[in-house]
Amino acid sequence: MVRRSVQKIEAAGEESATQPGMQALTRGLRVLDFIAEASTPVRFMTLLDGTGFPKGTLHRLLQTLIDERYLILDEWNQTYRLGSRPFQLAHRAWDQFDLRGAALPELERLTSLANEATRLGRLDGNKVLYIDQRDPEQQVRISNGIGARSAIHATALGKAMAAHLSHSERYRLVMDGELEAFTDQTIVSNGDLDQQLNIIKARGYAVSIGEQFEDISAVAAPILDHRARPIGAIGVVGPSYRLSTERLHTLGREVIEAARRISGNVGELAMSISVAPKPLGAVQDNVSCAIPGEDFLGEGPFWSPETGKLHWVDILAPAVVTGDPATGERSTRPLPELVGVAIPKKSGGFVCATENGIKTISSNGQIETLAEPEKDHTGNRFNDGKCDAKGRLWVGSLAITTEPGKGMLWRVEPNGEAVKMDENFHVSNGLGWSPDNKTFYFTDSGCRTIWAYDFDLEEGTISNRRAFVEVAEGDGVPDGLCVDEDGYLWVAMWDGWCIRRYAPDGTLASSFPVPVPRPTSCAFGGEDMSTLYVTTARIRLSAQQLVEAPLSGCVLAIETNAKGLAGNIFAG
Repeated sequence: MVRRSVQKIEAAGEESATQPGMQALTRGLRVLDFIAEASTPVRFMTLLDGTGFPKGTLHRLLQTLIDERYLILDEWNQTYRLGSRPFQLAHRAWDQFDLRGAALPELERLTSLANEATRLGRLDGNKVLYIDQRDPEQQVRISNGIGARSAIHATALGKAMAAHLSHSERYRLVMDGELEAFTDQTIVSNGDLDQQLNIIKARGYAVSIGEQFEDISAVAAPILDHRARPIGAIGVVGPSYRLSTERLHTLGREVIEAARRISGNVGELAMSISVAPKPLGAVQDNVSCAIPGEDFLGEGPFWSPETGKLHWVDILAPAVVTGDPATGERSTRPLPELVGVAIPKKSGGFVCATENGIKTISSNGQIETLAEPEKDHTGNRFNDGKCDAKGRLWVGSLAITTEPGKGMLWRVEPNGEAVKMDENFHVSNGLGWSPDNKTFYFTDSGCRTIWAYDFDLEEGTISNRRAFVEVAEGDGVPDGLCVDEDGYLWVAMWDGWCIRRYAPDGTLASSFPVPVPRPTSCAFGGEDMSTLYVTTARIRLSAQQLVEAPLSGCVLAIETNAKGLAGNIFAG
C-alpha cells in the first residue's frame, strides 16, 4: 500500500499553484493520503523518503495536521496515524449520502442483467422498507414494492442487512421475541436465524427461497458504509420457478458487486469477487476431476488410507463431506454452523473447527463441544487446521468480516485444553510441518505470506517466526497447503489458477495449472500417496466465469512424481 502511495505522489509531481497556501494544502493532503493507505502506522523517515518533501517542510505539515486532529503521533514508537477529524468528516459525508441516487444505475444494470425485478431497501425500525424498485419487461410483476415494509427475518434484503449489525442491534431488531411464520420455509428459530446470519456475513449475500411468499425467491447484498455498517441492501427478486437455488447463488456475486459500487467499495474488507483472467496454456493431462460436486467453499482435504476415501468440508454450505475417488461418489453431513476443517479422530468420528468452537462428531452423528478458545471474541470463526504428530489440533481463526488483526493460532489438546500460540493475523489459513517436525508452517492469506516457525514436537511450542514465502499481488493468494516427504510445500493459490510447489528454502520449484480460478487446499493420497487431491470453490463466481471454469466446486486430482506425508488424526 505504501509503495502505491509513493507512486501516486511521484506521478502527481510538484505542480505548483499560483494561489497562496495552495501548495501547502496540496502537500498536506498528500501526506494524509500516504498515511491513510499505509497498512501500518508510519514513521517520519518513511514519510520523508516517500513524499520527497524537505525535512523542515514535512515537520511543519505534520505538526499542523496534529494540531487540527487530522493526525496522531504515537509518542511510544514515534509513528503517525489518522486522527479523529477525518472520521468525523466521514460520518458527516455518510449522513448526507443519497442512497437512492447512488443506487439507480445499479438497479437498472441488475434488472437488465438478471431480467428480474431489483429492489433497494433500508431498515425502518424492525422492518425492511423498500425505497426503490425496477421491473423487467415481463408479464409477471412483483407486488409489495416501493413503500412496502417486510419482516427482516423472512427477506433476503433484511437478512443481508441484519447479518452486518452489531450483536446487540441484531438481537434487538430480529432476535428479541417470536419470529412470525409466513410460509413453511420461514425461519422461526432464533438460534437457526443467528447461525444463518453468520453464514450470510461470511458469504457476502443472503438468499430467501419462499420464506415470505411461497412462490417468490430473492438474493441480496448489504450496502455498507465506511464502518462496515449496513445503510441499505440491493437485491434481485422474482418467481421461484425462474430463480432456482443455483441461479440465486450465481447472482450472489452480481449483487455484491452492485452493493460495492453504490457505496464506493468502502465497506468491504477482504472479500474477493474479482477473478484473475485464465492464464494462457493448457492444463496438463495429469489433472482430472476426482469427485464431481458444486461446493461453495471446499476446504481441508484429509486422505484416509484405511478406507481409500477423502474427507473435507464445505465451509459455507456448511457440511462435512466424504468422497470416493474410485467411484466419484460423495456423501454429505450437514452442520448447523460454519465449519473450517474436519479431521478424523482416534476414537471415531471427527474433530471439527467451527464458527463457535472446536466440536466433535461421533460415529453416530452426535455433536459435542470440546473447546471454546474464542468464546469472548464475538465475530470470529475458526478456519483451517491440522494435527501434529502427537495428535494435537492446531487451528487458526479470523474475523467473519475478514477484518485484519483479529485472527489467532491455537493448539488444542485431546482433552480440550486450548493454548493460544500466536495472534494478530488477518486470514488464518494453511498449516503443515516439515518431515523432521522441526519447522511449522502457517499461512496468513490476508497478507499473502506463509510463515515458518521453529517447532518443538515434544513440548508443542513454536518460536522464531519468519516469512517463508511472500506472494506478490496479482499472483494469487496462498491458501491451504500440504508437505511432501522431501519437505516441499504444495500450496493452493486462490484466484491464481494453480498449485505452487515451494522448496524447503522457500524458492518456487514449480507450478501446476488447474482448470479453476479458486483452488483452496490440497492433500496427498492414493495407494502410493502420490496423488494430490485439490479442493476448490465456486463462491462469488459469475455465471460467465462458471462457464469458463465448470469444475469449480469439485475435487481435482493431480498425478505427481512426489510422495506426500500422511495426515495425522486427532488423538481424542
